[in-house]
Amino acid sequence: MNIINATVLRNNLAGALNEVQKKGKYLLVARKRKITSAIVDIDLFEDLLALANKKYVNAIKNARKEFESGKFFTFDEVFGEI
Repeated sequence: MNIINATVLRNNLAGALNEVQKKGKYLLVARKRKITSAIVDIDLFEDLLALANKKYVNAIKNARKEFESGKFFTFDEVFGEI
């Protein structure tokens, strides 16, 4: 099982995300010796959403098409100056 401590995850986020992406799996995140969260590959996540509701999958597909065609907001457009 792929379990990572939250502190280790924070200190190695880029590497952890790369592992999830390369292996197409997931990481379970533990805080205070209890698994509290998961980081999952986007394909796995979409499969899980499809099991729950087909509308989510269509929304994700549309969002990806919009992103690929350049239709997205920048951080500054969304949050302004924080």
